[in-house]
Amino acid sequence: MKVTTGIDLIIINATIATASDIIPNQEIAISNGKILLLGQNLQSISPTTPALDAQGGYVMPGGIDSHVHLAQDNSPTGDNWETGTRSAIAGGTTTVLAFASQKRTDESVIPVIKEYHRRAVDAHCDYGFHLILTNPTQHILQNELPLLVKEGITSVKIYMTYQPMKLGDGQILHVMETTRRLGMTTMVHAENSEMIQWMTTKLEGRRRVEPYAHALARPNIAEDEATYRVISLSELADVPILIVHMSSKLAAKHVRKAQTRLLPVHAETCPHYLLLTSERLRGDDFHGSKCVCSPALREDPMDLQAMWDGLSNGTFTTVSSDHAPSKFDHPLGKKQGTSTFTQIPNGLPGVETRMPTVFCEGVLTGRLSVTKYVELTSSNPAKLYGLGHCKGTIAPGYDADLVIWYPTAEQAATNGSTMMTPFKLNNNLLHHDIDYTPFEGMEFNNWPRYTILRGKVIWNRDEELLNGKGEGRYVKRGMSTLSKPREVFVNEFHPYE
Repeated sequence: MKVTTGIDLIIINATIATASDIIPNQEIAISNGKILLLGQNLQSISPTTPALDAQGGYVMPGGIDSHVHLAQDNSPTGDNWETGTRSAIAGGTTTVLAFASQKRTDESVIPVIKEYHRRAVDAHCDYGFHLILTNPTQHILQNELPLLVKEGITSVKIYMTYQPMKLGDGQILHVMETTRRLGMTTMVHAENSEMIQWMTTKLEGRRRVEPYAHALARPNIAEDEATYRVISLSELADVPILIVHMSSKLAAKHVRKAQTRLLPVHAETCPHYLLLTSERLRGDDFHGSKCVCSPALREDPMDLQAMWDGLSNGTFTTVSSDHAPSKFDHPLGKKQGTSTFTQIPNGLPGVETRMPTVFCEGVLTGRLSVTKYVELTSSNPAKLYGLGHCKGTIAPGYDADLVIWYPTAEQAATNGSTMMTPFKLNNNLLHHDIDYTPFEGMEFNNWPRYTILRGKVIWNRDEELLNGKGEGRYVKRGMSTLSKPREVFVNEFHPYE
């Protein structure tokens, strides 16, 4: 019996890669934006259905970038939702989780969320929101966060640094108590604010105000101390946490040690902490400002190696872009800091390059297995942030969000297919609205060939096709399936009884 309706697309000659398996010679049938069937000879049941030939290349779940900043008021020259998600799609990312940022003066977060929904209307890919909490009043904690959870916003981010945003330890504990009760994921930017301010004052007093001074002002020890401290706070409160954009070897050791004690501590790192050192902050004509981010790029290559080790051994749950760009050649961008590094906007572009950099420098070099790569870039973010019911794997019933790579050398030799021609990256090849990339000149041996969002091909690199404006949908998220409170406390006192 042949089926002639109901199947919209069949992907053939696929090497399916998930967080657990690599299965060659597969076909994927897609219907109504969902994966319908996996198997072989699926074309025989629907011979008139269009087919897309993967030519033996890896077919993976679409990337989930769980740390992206778009259209934020404190970054007037950064990407908006249209340009940022366009860039995401061209780099194999089909879902972004971006930040809706509360200002310190905001007495309610409800208007904040409504405004970010409005800004996201032209998104090319699916999306959700994290809430940045800078003024966690009792009203917000007790009355508004439960409303956000019902709307599918199940994560908050808090800062231990940046004067307009940082919370004290007591405030952090109050937030943790609420997120524990509601089952929300708590994300933390961990750096010691007082250490940084002390170092900054000393540097400015000696007229060390060039971009490289940013790295001097934010040494490893500031991240190391804050990481240890927030892990202690989370253990006291019995709250799962995710420490964002980690860069330091010792800080990663604190996470690893906590995990060996079975504490629900997760961590992420980013491609720039895998591949770039603080030397990038030096240079003439203020170009070092392009690589100002926080935590700062590290001086010692051993820190970079520790990040790779952490990806491989499970210390890091996710690898995200922390796409938080500002233009370089613009008076409100990086160049507003020409008089002192403290005025340089923090952050780098990276949402388009996240998937290819880690694939080329991780998978193709043997640093990461293919399954570990899928886990870090898609499956774990889905599970950690409440998307595990619909995204992050290739299975019947899941959203047909897929990224298809060019055949690797081994796959091309086996299938008689053609590899991608290697190229050196130039910013003009990217699709963001930023005038530089920190990975300029890096050679790529592979890149997402096709990006498929809910069954629709919206990126075709061979044909230079990118047609997803407005295709993105808001995704309501549930609770994390990776961790929960242990119901274990530091002494006989139970703070929640």
